[in-house]
Amino acid sequence: METAFLKRHPMIKDAFSITIFIACVLIGTLLINTFVFRSFSVVGPSMEKTLYTGDRLIVNRLPVTWSQIQNKSYVPDRGQIIVFKNPQFTTGLGDEFIVKRVIAFSGERVVLKDSKYTVYNGAHPDGFNPDDDNNGEPGSPTSGTVDTIVPSGELFVSGDHRQASYSYDSRNGLGTIPLYDIIGPVAIRVFPFDKIRSF
Repeated sequence: METAFLKRHPMIKDAFSITIFIACVLIGTLLINTFVFRSFSVVGPSMEKTLYTGDRLIVNRLPVTWSQIQNKSYVPDRGQIIVFKNPQFTTGLGDEFIVKRVIAFSGERVVLKDSKYTVYNGAHPDGFNPDDDNNGEPGSPTSGTVDTIVPSGELFVSGDHRQASYSYDSRNGLGTIPLYDIIGPVAIRVFPFDKIRSF
C-alpha cells in the first residue's frame, strides 16, 4: 500500500529520499567531527614561525576517542602541537579553541628562567630542556619567569612565538590545561597548499 502510494507520487518519494540523504550526511559529519578528525584555522601570531594565521589544520581525534573508549584521559606526547578548548572561554570574549605546544605533564616542575624552559621530574632531577627534540621550531628567547608544578590531570603548554606577549599560554594567564579539554593533536596542515606538512 505504502509502496503504491510512493509510485503514484514520485515527487514525494524524491523529497523523502533527499531528506534521508541529508540526514545521513549530517549524522556522518557529526560522527566524523566527534570521533575521527576536526578542522581548525589558526588565528593570531602565537605559534609563529611554525604556524601562521590562516593555516588550516586537521586535528586527529582518534587517540582521544580511543582513550575515552578505555575510560582513560588522553595524554599527548611532549612537544606535540595540540588543539584544546580554552578553559577560560566566555561567549563573545576570546577564542574558544587554542593551539599550543605541550611542555610539561602532571607532577612536573616547570621553571622559566634566563629566557628558557627547564622541566624537572623523577627521571630528570637535574632538569632538561623540553624543546630539545622540536627541531628548533619554538622561537627563543622565551619571555617571562615561571616556577610551578603542573597540577594532576593537567598540562603546561606554550606557543612557539615566545617573545613579549605574542602567545597567551601557561606562562602568562592561561594557566595549565585540563586533559579533558584536549581536542587532539595536530596531524596535518592542509592549507596553504604549498606548505602542506604533517606534525
